Amino acid sequence: MATIREVYGDLAMQMVQNSRQPDRITQDAIFQESNLNNRSLIEKILDDLVQPGSSLVGADHIRELYQRCKAGEPALLLLEHYSNFDIPCLFYLMHKLGREYADAIESVVAMAAMKLNEESRFVLAFTEAYTRIVIYPGRALEAAARGTQEEEEIRKAKQINMSAMREMVRCKNTGRIILLFPTGTRYRPGVPDSKRILRAVDTYIKGFRNAVFVGIAGNVLLVNPESEMSEDFLNPDIVTFAASPVISCSQFRNAAREAAASDQTPKDAVAEAVGRKLDEMHQVAQLARAEALSGSPAATDSDPAP
Repeated sequence: MATIREVYGDLAMQMVQNSRQPDRITQDAIFQESNLNNRSLIEKILDDLVQPGSSLVGADHIRELYQRCKAGEPALLLLEHYSNFDIPCLFYLMHKLGREYADAIESVVAMAAMKLNEESRFVLAFTEAYTRIVIYPGRALEAAARGTQEEEEIRKAKQINMSAMREMVRCKNTGRIILLFPTGTRYRPGVPDSKRILRAVDTYIKGFRNAVFVGIAGNVLLVNPESEMSEDFLNPDIVTFAASPVISCSQFRNAAREAAASDQTPKDAVAEAVGRKLDEMHQVAQLARAEALSGSPAATDSDPAP
């Protein structure tokens, strides 16, 4: 199976030359607006990889989330995470639906781990095509809390994440949807922990008014567990995203906490509820993708089951 570097190395080199973001993160380089020159090159790759029949079920819910966000209701978009092309595919499919959908997705600001800047110039060139707020990742912070990091690294993590939270508050209060991957990492078959929802998701949900959950079926860029993104494997595929109806964050969070088991912390109960909701949307996406694969009419914007 060919890697992205092998097939699209020339395009990637153009993107590296276009790159304008730092490859070392400090608290002063947290908010990074999209590089549209690199976005246009990624779209050429997606034209090859995203196969006919790909769709976004419930796209109207993302548009509604945006409209509410513009009206002053902070909005959160929670996605499953399988690939470094999850965000590119989401943007690609939303733009295909027309101007109103394009406007909605262009309001999105992703919370992104600093590794995507620092791993390599290749990875950074792809990552910076989409607006993001850079954070010190939750799993690394968990390691720091267990005492496996130096004090200086812990101090750096806190400074970066304090700046990131300030930027997130600014964005959510100025009509920008905040995108979060609740697992904090891509799912890797055979690695159950990569599917685990981080407890920190409870804090995010607490700080927002509305949320939409998005499940994903199909994957055009398979994780290479032995290397970084440049060695990920190309996989032309029918990709289906499924967005839930807009959900009240307070109602969702309160219900999860009230249903917590006696041996479960409230944060763990919310994380578990997020996992269940993403699993539910994954099943909706799987069904729509199966219909496309079988030759049935492609999925449309019709609502998934609430």
